[in-house]
Formats: sequence, C-alpha cells, structure tokens
Amino acid sequence: MHVIVVGAGPVGLFTAVALARRGHTVVVVDRDPGPPPSGPWRRRGVMQFAHAHTFRAPVLHAMRAELPDAVGALRVSGAGIAHGPAGDVAALLCRRSTFERVLHGVAAQQARLTRLVGTAERPHLVGGRVTGVVIGGRVVTGDVVIDASGRAARYLRTFRPDAEGGDCGAVYATRQYRLYDGAPPGPVNSPIGLSLSMSGYAAIAFVHDRGTFSVTVTHDGTDTRLRRLREDAVFEAAVRAIPQLCDWIDPQRSYPLTPVLPGGRLYNSYRRQVSDDGTPQLPGLVSVGDAVCTTTPLAGRGVTLGFMQARALLHTLDDEPDIDSATVRFDAWCERHVRPWFDDHRRVDADRVRRWGGGDIDLAAALPSDLIVAASEADPALRPLVEPYATMAAPPAGLAPAEARARAVYAGGWRPPVPPGPTRSGLADLCDSYAAAAIAAPASLAAIAAPASLAAIAAPASLAAIAAPASLAAIAAPASLAAIAAVSTSPGAV
Repeated sequence: MHVIVVGAGPVGLFTAVALARRGHTVVVVDRDPGPPPSGPWRRRGVMQFAHAHTFRAPVLHAMRAELPDAVGALRVSGAGIAHGPAGDVAALLCRRSTFERVLHGVAAQQARLTRLVGTAERPHLVGGRVTGVVIGGRVVTGDVVIDASGRAARYLRTFRPDAEGGDCGAVYATRQYRLYDGAPPGPVNSPIGLSLSMSGYAAIAFVHDRGTFSVTVTHDGTDTRLRRLREDAVFEAAVRAIPQLCDWIDPQRSYPLTPVLPGGRLYNSYRRQVSDDGTPQLPGLVSVGDAVCTTTPLAGRGVTLGFMQARALLHTLDDEPDIDSATVRFDAWCERHVRPWFDDHRRVDADRVRRWGGGDIDLAAALPSDLIVAASEADPALRPLVEPYATMAAPPAGLAPAEARARAVYAGGWRPPVPPGPTRSGLADLCDSYAAAAIAAPASLAAIAAPASLAAIAAPASLAAIAAPASLAAIAAPASLAAIAAVSTSPGAV
C-alpha cells in the first residue's frame, strides 16, 4: 500500500514509521524540514512545540511495541522514565523537541519512508474520493491519505465539517529552565514534577530531559492583568511568590533557557469521520491524533490520546485492507475510546472555570472527574478506584463506582487544600504593579544562552539528579494521583 501521511509531528511520524515497518511505502508531508544538525529548532506552525508536554505511560508502551529503537535513542538523549507509587511506568520525561528530534532521526533511517518538505494545499479528489494531496501545485498520489496535521488543517477546511467542542477556558505562560550541573531538582508531588492547584489558577513544574524543566502558570484569561505573565521579569516575580514552585527557579539551582512562551486558543474538540449514513465523510482520507480530538493541556492527555489512536489505526489497517471499511471501523473505535475523554474534559473544564471564579463544589450535580480523584486524598479507600483513570488505564466511566464515596467526602465538608501562595487576584495585583522599567532587557537572554553557560550543565551528572528513580521517591504521596490525573482540584481554585 502507498500511504501519504500529512503532518510530521509525534503522531504522524510514529504512524509513518510503523507503517513502513509493515512493508508499506510511506511519504510524509510537512512544511517543516525537520531539526537542524545543531542549534535550536524553530518548528514552523507549532505554537506548543517548546511548551511542556506529558508523555504518559501509553505513549511509552506504544513506542516499545512499534519503535523500540526510538525508546533507546530517547534514553541516550537524556529522557527519563518516571514510575508511580506501585512501581509501574507513569511517564516519559523529556521535552517535545527531544522527542521529535529522535523520531525524525529514526524516520530518516527507515526504509520505504520518504520525507517531502512542502505545504499540503488541498486534497486531490477523483470521483469524490481522495487519491492524494496537492503540494506546490503538484499532485502526490497514494492509496490512502492519513491526516495527522492537527485540529485546524487548512487544506481540509472546506472539505469536512467543523469539529465539535469549544474553548477549554485556559491560557498559560510557560518557560523552560535547566538545572546547574549537580543541582538537585525542586520539590515534586507527582511523577511529572510539581503540580499545585492554587486559588483560581494552576502552577506546575514539568520535569524533562538533561536537567531541563518547564514552569507553567495557567489561568482562565478573564483577568487581563495576568497577560503580563508573558513578560520575563513579571513571570519570574510571579513564580517567586509561589512557595515550592519558587524553589525550582532559585538562581543557585537553575537558569532559564527560553523567554516566556504564551499559550492560548486552546480547545476541546472532537471530529467524526463517518457521515450519518455510515459512510466516510472523505473516502480515501483517515484522520488521526489532534485531527480527531484535542483536550485541554491541563491534564496532559493530548499526546497520549494521539498515540492510542495511532496504535488502533495501525491494527485496523492490519486487519482491514479496504480503506473505507477501515475508516468506519476506526471511527467507531474513536467513538468508544476517545470521545469519552473529550466529553470528560468538557465537563471538567466547565466546572473548573466555575470554581476558578470562586464557586464551591456543586453537590447537586454529578461530580466532575477531577474532584472524584481529588477526594482520594481524604479517603484512601478511593485510591484503587481512581488510579486507573488517573493513569489512563481505564476510561472516565471507570470512576462511576467512586462517585458516591467521593460525594460523601465533600458533603462532610472536606475540600482539597489550597497550597500557600497568592490567590488569582493577588497574582494579578502583583503583575499589575510590577514596574515596566524593571522588565528584563533582551540582553538577559543572550547572557543565559551563551555557550559557556551551557558547558557546565551537559555533564551526565545532571541527568542523575533529575531522572534517577530516587529523585522521584516523593511522588508516591497520595496527592500524586490527583496531580497526574488533572491539575484541577480545589473549589475556588483549579
């Protein structure tokens, strides 16, 4: 089979390499030429490329099953593997740039796989069937086109219905840092680092590879004063005001690698691929990854859902040579296994925004998933019931047996504790009052990026500090379940 994969992101490359290893001929189309031999990679058109990502256990399981050599290359590149309280794999710890760089390296060596640098302009249709894509005015044909180009693929806008969903009610500012050689990481409470459900916002430190980490502050965007978090010095001042999180950016411990990177226009979205009559909407084209579903980044499930889809699509194509039948089967699989996460996120996000605005837990309504998980902090008997959901080993419906017991916890007056630190209003006051003249000049970035400053941090010792299992011993605390399932927990908070 001749396959065209549009999109060379994590899901697209994973799918392409796995198909080539099955004997198919694969062409991967992306406007980005891939990582440079050295220096920073400016990934075109991918806003979130340098932002924090969570590569949960299903991603690692998929890689080990289909691309075991890529897992080895990731470990050599400094990626760590975090384990949960029971010793099972919780997450792969690395930057997205590291993850993609390794995948590109594997793809470059893969037989029967070709990279084509260019922009997909539109699908090529013959008799209502997609038989390829138009790139630079030239038609590239194939037996099937796999769209892994994301939620808002321009080349398909007039060819398929809009996705369901809407804004997830979250905007954020994030910055990458690196530990100095030999410096220990800051405090952690989950396998991915430190997750704090503050009063009206979330504050997180994500652990990555080679001593790197990201600090992220997420809010709902309603207080415009928080827009100043995108300014380097304002962001630093805000993080320094949050106990525990401030330890991570102690100038004696770490230094910034990037300016502050804002993130917005975040959506929960879901798109079906089959019409009401049971036939494919675009025969000859199958969507996967963000092209099917996106969810709020607060819970870090996007990449995982994409890889779960990719594996299901691979197995479907293994069993079903007819592309239309495979499309229908894959869409049905997504309805059963992906849509529930989309629906779950919409409910959780709507209630989170209400609580961020000061609302208490609504005991007259069904409890959202994040609150059911959070209740396990007060009632340890809930932990075995919520852990499969928290690790994505079970779907949201798996929380149903825990709902009544969690409701009793809240009816008794318990509320998730809010960590010390400013409220959302207090954080906004801090941002608003920060003197514009104090904002760091661009030269500050040049200083931290100087090659001399990087030489000291590349030593393997820095990996041991952040990636060794011992450094993650603290994540076994009960709070780790809530932290890895979703950042949102507290009433009037996340």
